[in-house]
Amino acid sequence: MNCYKADLHLHTVLSPCGDLEMSPANIIAKSKELGLDIIAITDHNSTLHGKLCRTIGQREGVFVLCGAEVTSKEEAHCLCFFEKDAELDMFQAWLEEKIAKIPLDEEKFGYQLVVNENEEIIDQPPYLLTSAIDADIDEIYAKVHSLNGLFIPAHINRQANSLMSQLGFVPPDLKADGLEISRHVTKEAFLKKNAYLKRFAFLQSSDAHFIHLIGETYCYLHIAELSFAEFRLALQGRDGRYIECKA
Repeated sequence: MNCYKADLHLHTVLSPCGDLEMSPANIIAKSKELGLDIIAITDHNSTLHGKLCRTIGQREGVFVLCGAEVTSKEEAHCLCFFEKDAELDMFQAWLEEKIAKIPLDEEKFGYQLVVNENEEIIDQPPYLLTSAIDADIDEIYAKVHSLNGLFIPAHINRQANSLMSQLGFVPPDLKADGLEISRHVTKEAFLKKNAYLKRFAFLQSSDAHFIHLIGETYCYLHIAELSFAEFRLALQGRDGRYIECKA
């Protein structure tokens, strides 16, 4: 097996809370500088920057997972990843159908910019992307899996927009491909208090909204090669593949 350094939760300028320096080109350049082998683009309720980041990443030697950080009806954040463009596009269409149509107040929430590789603005989604969509955790899981994707509730131990903050606990019968914990706890300490969740693989990532925070928290993927299929196998803990948290 090979060992790859991964930061699997990053926001671009498309997320209203993302800094204007977080363009696809800048994110890839910083990731390469930090020695990250694999990153994931997870803007709030949108996949629109994933393909461009992947294209730049392929040229620069950084593997990019495409997806989104979806806000459920419970207002819990969930990471959703897809391998193929057709599946990504279908999920994007579903998100646009389910998103609350709340006009963006740029002065209050910030800009939501879709840019090209030259950092020229090509689109500005009109609705606030951080709003909860009209689907609960189970519905999002079902949709993601209908498109052969991967579903990972985000920063589940955080005090806001997490399963624990919104529900008070992680349901024992939760359907998910893995769980993400924040940098504020180790996997060992978390499982000491939540041993019933040891069946899951765990990620830790930066959730960076600013360039200087990329790679602040990361994990290692012990897999045969950089591919979506191998990432899936690591989440399943199959055939010697696994994920190592570093916090």
